[in-house]
Amino acid sequence: MPTPDPWYNGAMKTGRIIRSLAGYYDLMLSDGSVERTRARGQFRKNGQKPLVGDWADFESENGEGLIWSLHPRENSLVRPPIANVDLAIVVTSVIEPAFSQNLLDRQLVALEAAKVQPVLYFSKLDLLSETDQVAFQKQVQLYETIGYTVIFSKDDWRNTFQSLLKNQVVVVMGQTGAGKSTFLNELAPNLKLAVGEVSQALSRGKHTTRQVSLIPVKVYQTLIADTPGFSSYEVFDFPAEELGDYFPEIRRVAPNCRFRTCSHLNEPGCAVKEAVELGSISAARYNSYELFYQIIKGKRPVYQKNSSKWKQDRLN
Repeated sequence: MPTPDPWYNGAMKTGRIIRSLAGYYDLMLSDGSVERTRARGQFRKNGQKPLVGDWADFESENGEGLIWSLHPRENSLVRPPIANVDLAIVVTSVIEPAFSQNLLDRQLVALEAAKVQPVLYFSKLDLLSETDQVAFQKQVQLYETIGYTVIFSKDDWRNTFQSLLKNQVVVVMGQTGAGKSTFLNELAPNLKLAVGEVSQALSRGKHTTRQVSLIPVKVYQTLIADTPGFSSYEVFDFPAEELGDYFPEIRRVAPNCRFRTCSHLNEPGCAVKEAVELGSISAARYNSYELFYQIIKGKRPVYQKNSSKWKQDRLN
């Protein structure tokens, strides 16, 4: 640990960063109190940046604090920028904005790579007709088959989350306009977060959440992060050869491939391709894998932005 500046003569403290804004970091201590700090210039020189969720050692005097060191991270996400997350609730809109399986799979890959447990929450199901609700639920059953927890907005989801969230650090993430703030307000009404309207012309939401912050929610004994939304998601900061590890269904089958270095694209004796042909691996999920592999390798094919296949099938 670096030697403290003589300006500080208080004892070193430890807290978790719960908010970052304009160069200031708010740290929550074990007793629930919050102190505002800045980071030492040495972090910038070393190419480090404190993240919301980081544990940090700091000193403070007369209401001014300075972060001296960060504890090792268990994990971290790039989008949203947050560290030491236990659970990620991926809020995905069924409609307005239209459901995109491609976007959902991108988020799941990023969470798998960061070793963060995902929970899928599908919002706005009530905006569909009963027939379309059944069709949509049937389509996304594949995620339950893979092993993900899937929750719909029409379910009795509060009781489900009661057990999932206890004593967890939780990030709520999703596309702009998907309904993250609405979901959080229903989950914990005391939060009173701003809720934006979705633009019909652009099928995008107004940015009502502009920063990452961890909010204590006593009823669940947890810290929940509401995060900025996004209209696209391209975070693949790992080699293409690792991609299969972040698709659980591919990871389970890949050891049966003829070649240990199988990319699951064109090689003979590929157990993954065989599983796709037999239907035990979803063709739609495999298409996401193939697309992401090409993106990582620098081949960016043109693909249909709106992947609401269940709706397309009904129109054909």
